[in-house]
Amino acid sequence: MKKMTLALLSGGVSSEREVSLNSGDQVYEALDKEKYNILRYDPKTDLVRLVEDAANIDAALIILHGPYGEDGTIQGLLELLNIPYQGSGVLGSSLAMNKLASKYLYEKANLPIPPYIALNKGDRLDPQGWEKQLGLPLVIKPNAAGSSVGMTIIQSLDALQPAVEKAFSHDTTILIESYIEGVELTGGVIGNSELLALPIIEIVPNDEHEFFDYEAKYTAGVTEEICPARIDDEMTQRAQACAKAAHRALFCEGYSRTDMILKGREIYVLETNTIPGMTATSLLPQAARQAGMSFSQLLDQLIQLGIEVHQNNG
Repeated sequence: MKKMTLALLSGGVSSEREVSLNSGDQVYEALDKEKYNILRYDPKTDLVRLVEDAANIDAALIILHGPYGEDGTIQGLLELLNIPYQGSGVLGSSLAMNKLASKYLYEKANLPIPPYIALNKGDRLDPQGWEKQLGLPLVIKPNAAGSSVGMTIIQSLDALQPAVEKAFSHDTTILIESYIEGVELTGGVIGNSELLALPIIEIVPNDEHEFFDYEAKYTAGVTEEICPARIDDEMTQRAQACAKAAHRALFCEGYSRTDMILKGREIYVLETNTIPGMTATSLLPQAARQAGMSFSQLLDQLIQLGIEVHQNNG
């Protein structure tokens, strides 16, 4: 069988560059070298070479996070180069990266979300009004950043100003949300027209972390990830249904992972990741392994789903 020439993209220019490079290395190791001739590209330095090589590339595997990797930008370039790629297209990628747009579409799909306010740089601050509307604690975060970059949970209004400034250092639009205390869950889905919901994972950061922040995500031993989650069958099915509904609401393709909070018997949808972490121990590969799919097999399937979308779009 003729080997497929695969472009593996990792690195990039976002604040998640190092995570992307590490993921790219692990993906490279997991890919079946009998099936793929793998060419590696770092969009920070190698875009010209990617364009020059495009005619000889059968498919791309995008292992990029944050702006210019997960937001539809690189997907648009690959569309122009006629290169199939895994995961969501320009529309789904852009929508999921934009938390405010995502919330509009979640609401349209009748998915429960935490109450929120959007704030643009230069808008007047109204701490007392926000507390009256949303209560305390509050979650302050940039509109379009991944891996909880720029996010703060505040317990009092005294901490509001620095939290707002921190979020605005990453974006010109930020979100102020009610903090929902509960069990952190994440649900992956795989597929195009037919979606497979993977086992739900429960995320338990240690006592030093209020939430699943950047350090908790990427520091070994800081977070306990329990798969399958310690929730009953009814809540598992509801969480999986929310993950599927969020995927469809944002026009995602191929795969996604949706983060949720379970409070009592209520599930709140937080956000959807179109290129979730892709090391062997990342959340989506963990869930796939629980469903009987190795990391290598998962990558194979994502590549094939990307080629299928490309062929269907003709």
